[in-house]
Amino acid sequence: MTNIHPPGGHGRPAVPSAATEALARCVSVEPAKFAAGYWGHTPLLSLVDELPNPAGFTDLLSPDDADELLSRRGLRTPFLRIARDGDLVPAARWTGGGGAGAEIGDQVLDERVLEQYAAGATLVLQGLHRIWPALVDFARDLGTAVAQPLQVNAYLTPAGSQGFATHYDTHDVFVLQVDGRKHWRIHPPVLPDPLEKQPWGGRADEVSATAQGPAALDVVLEPGDALYLPRGWLHSAQAQESRSLHLTVGIRALTRYAMVEELLALAAEDPRLRAGLPFGTDVADPDAIEPELTETVEALRDWLLRADPAAVAARLRARAWPAARPAPIRPLAQAAALDVLDADSRIAPRAGLRWRLTPADGGRMTLRLFDRTITLPAQCEPALRALLTGAGTRVGDLPGLDDDADRLVLARRLLREAVAVPA
Repeated sequence: MTNIHPPGGHGRPAVPSAATEALARCVSVEPAKFAAGYWGHTPLLSLVDELPNPAGFTDLLSPDDADELLSRRGLRTPFLRIARDGDLVPAARWTGGGGAGAEIGDQVLDERVLEQYAAGATLVLQGLHRIWPALVDFARDLGTAVAQPLQVNAYLTPAGSQGFATHYDTHDVFVLQVDGRKHWRIHPPVLPDPLEKQPWGGRADEVSATAQGPAALDVVLEPGDALYLPRGWLHSAQAQESRSLHLTVGIRALTRYAMVEELLALAAEDPRLRAGLPFGTDVADPDAIEPELTETVEALRDWLLRADPAAVAARLRARAWPAARPAPIRPLAQAAALDVLDADSRIAPRAGLRWRLTPADGGRMTLRLFDRTITLPAQCEPALRALLTGAGTRVGDLPGLDDDADRLVLARRLLREAVAVPA
């Protein structure tokens, strides 16, 4: 689970110790054992006394924090969903204008939320990895540990209520019980490793029938307990004698099917695969299609044997990197740092930044980021590598450049581009 920057110039988020600590809060086994024995295959229940933090998860989001979000932060859809009796409550029933100066029509109305919650509805706070500071940091560190994009939602369920019927998710999840107790029933998949295009609704009858059988895991989560569920495992959850608050961390794992999709997109370069079917082909006739299918499969096989791993990697990078934002920056503080930057200033890489260095024509090099590409002189490479693979450095110590004037030019560019931050 450590972070490595190979010679080719790949960049993964830094701070491996923080990443390891984030994963340790979710699972009661060593990272290597979790990866080999549970990841993507088998649920794992981790009780609070088996985890490193006896205080549980209230530091990430407490009930009071949830009230703060629902009442004072001007939330809009889709940062909140409300579910009751297994169905979503239309947003029009609990949103409206925000008053003078905030006449946006989909702001969360706290009095309407109260009405729904008091009647037994479950509140689902979504995208908390983008809006709640403790979860922004936790999600970045945990995402580094699993090397996958992820999201964080919170579920607030009144006593005795169940927000959703038995279902499965198309992504792996960590369930972190924050407050109250919740009864979970887990059943084996009806479709192992479902893709996002294979939601449970298309197999509702199978899901319902399987849920009537014996559970693979039947447990009441207490505050501080954690549960890992691979995608596809059926689950339902019901609050017990008091309200329940739990966090769900959804992990958007890349699949081999994603690689197939990118390979097929690249296959458009092959003229044999772009060729049209013969004039007058009856596409409803299997006998007419059979020779064309044979020719197509042969052409596809030939092309796949020549597929360029670098081209596939570039497409997967374009898919994965934007789904996991790096650490937030403070625009005003960042701009102020530019005004006082000198050779004694210390700068550090932006936490969670994914990057790749590649050579370019004309004595240049490119720094590829999650949202753009920056072109720089090739002589900047040693300084860039020293910065991006370290924990922080003095500007005057950046290697490979002729003098402090050049180092300051590079440091200012990296601060302005939000690649580096003041250390």
